Amino acid sequence: MDVRMLTIGAFAKASRLSPKALRLYDELNLLRPARVDPDTGYRYYALGQLERARLVAWLRRLGMPLARIREVCALDPSAAAGEIRAYWAGVEAETALRRDLAGFLIEQLASGARPIRKDTTMLELRYFAHSDRGLVRAANQDTAYAGGRLLAVADGFGPAGAPASGAAVEALRFLDTGELPAGDVLNLLQDAVRGATDAVRDATDGTDENGTTLTALLWTGSRLALVHVGDSRAYLLRDGGLFRITHDHTMVQSLIDEGRLTPEEATSHPQRALLLKCLGTTAPDLRLHDAALGDRYLLCSDGLSSVVPEARVRDLLSTTDSPDETVLALVAEANAAGGPDNVSCVVADVVEATA
Repeated sequence: MDVRMLTIGAFAKASRLSPKALRLYDELNLLRPARVDPDTGYRYYALGQLERARLVAWLRRLGMPLARIREVCALDPSAAAGEIRAYWAGVEAETALRRDLAGFLIEQLASGARPIRKDTTMLELRYFAHSDRGLVRAANQDTAYAGGRLLAVADGFGPAGAPASGAAVEALRFLDTGELPAGDVLNLLQDAVRGATDAVRDATDGTDENGTTLTALLWTGSRLALVHVGDSRAYLLRDGGLFRITHDHTMVQSLIDEGRLTPEEATSHPQRALLLKCLGTTAPDLRLHDAALGDRYLLCSDGLSSVVPEARVRDLLSTTDSPDETVLALVAEANAAGGPDNVSCVVADVVEATA
């Protein structure tokens, strides 16, 4: 073996990167070993790779996402310095936003109770839904729906993905009535999801290669009941802060939950689109959310969330007026980022009811 070659252990020690990190960076094509033993699969690195490895280690300490580190490492020193400067300016801006939000939450909690609406203002939803094929996919397998009671997004997959997502949403539409049937709303929604599961099975002949995600909100007049399974998402914009109120059921999210992956690393992970749960494979997440006048809700497929950063989503939700204008702006943003997937959005504002 060339004496200038280092084992992965020696290279890890010299570069201050763990062997586990080096294996991940190899997988992501960020820092490939100089040689891999064909018999053992053991990795060896050249001394000349230390400079790049140390740069990667420093940028990781800054919290820079792996995809952006790859871009920085491909630049000349002057351009790389400019990119790092721009990244850090963004970090400081985001930190300032989080500081303000933390101050708001501390003030509210320190007061002893969350604000209670003192009047009897009747509330309703103002809403809009739109689904777009995107710029790459040959067909649209998403379904988006918005009504006075029901908001829903489903993202189908497999050869019968479109019928699957359509059947799931259609099976819930009976809930979009003037008055909800008596009984606990979560139990009502759970029963409706069972019907949606049967409808998807009928639409796809029960084959495992087809399925759909489902994220839906059911309006009660003062609360929203949430049902969620898969990687479509629901967000709440309240008092200037954007909060994700769903949890992705994906491989990369499970790795984040276990502390084996950072959210930034997840954006470039090769299995970022791998679902662990979909409609019918497990019980969905179910819970209630209290609504407040001025709330804005967003439901979207991963065609938006996978290509448009949350900070930009927050900007668009905060600066556009009507739900239809907002939805179209979000879809346009996803397509401007390449439109690699179908993109579906539902936006609903909590407003005073009209007479």
